[in-house]
Amino acid sequence: MENENPDLEKFIETTSGLRQLVVNYIGERLTAEEDVTVDMAVEVFAAEFPEFLMAVAEENFLRGYEQALTDVENHPRKEFLG
Repeated sequence: MENENPDLEKFIETTSGLRQLVVNYIGERLTAEEDVTVDMAVEVFAAEFPEFLMAVAEENFLRGYEQALTDVENHPRKEFLG
């Protein structure tokens, strides 16, 4: 499994007031000379608002785990064994 996520390198478009506020804050916090990326946002949120990222990560993990259990229950075993 690859650890690279190309979405992290995407620039954040300021299409709403909240996005503009967040991008401005991150740009100032990191003294960014270029556009703010998703990776930069994650870095700042992890440092300054870890509870938010943990809640999102935990929810994502639980949904993925639940989906895996559903997949196992709904597919014949021979499909997984090849």
